[in-house]
Amino acid sequence: MKNTSETTDASAKTKTSVLRAAERGTADHGWLKARFTFSFAEYYDPQRMGFHALRVINNDTIAPGGGFPTHPHSDMEIFTYVIEGELAHEDSMGNGSVIKAGDLQYMSAGSGVTHSEFNPSDTNATTMYQIWLRPRQPGGEPRYAEKPLGADIGENVLTLLFSGDGRDGSSEIRQDAEIYFGKADAGSQLEAPASEKTPHAWLQVISGEVQALGETLSSGDGIAIEDAPGTFAISAEVDSKFLLFRLD
Repeated sequence: MKNTSETTDASAKTKTSVLRAAERGTADHGWLKARFTFSFAEYYDPQRMGFHALRVINNDTIAPGGGFPTHPHSDMEIFTYVIEGELAHEDSMGNGSVIKAGDLQYMSAGSGVTHSEFNPSDTNATTMYQIWLRPRQPGGEPRYAEKPLGADIGENVLTLLFSGDGRDGSSEIRQDAEIYFGKADAGSQLEAPASEKTPHAWLQVISGEVQALGETLSSGDGIAIEDAPGTFAISAEVDSKFLLFRLD
């Protein structure tokens, strides 16, 4: 992956690579405006093909009434976080719902699933992240789950949403990975947990501004962390939200 910033902590062999929001790939289809962290569709950069199990981090804005008609997926763990607006979802498992702003959806495509995603509003755009992880092995029955991140998410904490073993109330996924949601007030500091099973990390800022491992990250910025320290601090400069991925 092409790096905009790289530092090395010799004592911990930690390497970090920052990708700024403005340096992501782009697409503009009128009804859809997208920013790509990794190569996707017509955007291709051989140095940005993913990070460990992470394959896709797309930041999409869907115009009112726009959306993706029914299409297939297989062998991919798919997560959708709605930042603003709403997203209507239907799939071949029989699920049909509207994902509200601030909520997160999980779909394990397994051996095969079809689904559609639309902005149901006639007036408001939908802004969201869609994230794909490769599963640890192909196949299996498709799965679906939703995570309302309203009252269940505390202030100034990291909340484990998904994990490979389903511990601590998280939803079990088909990858040795952990996905945390961070919500931090200005001036607060959170500790990223240690994990021997998932020694690498990716931090994606949804909104606000945080500092981690000597880097200042703003909305849309991401940082890849190879051989992450046992724990490390994430400090909020302003009210901030972010996703933290621990990866094998």
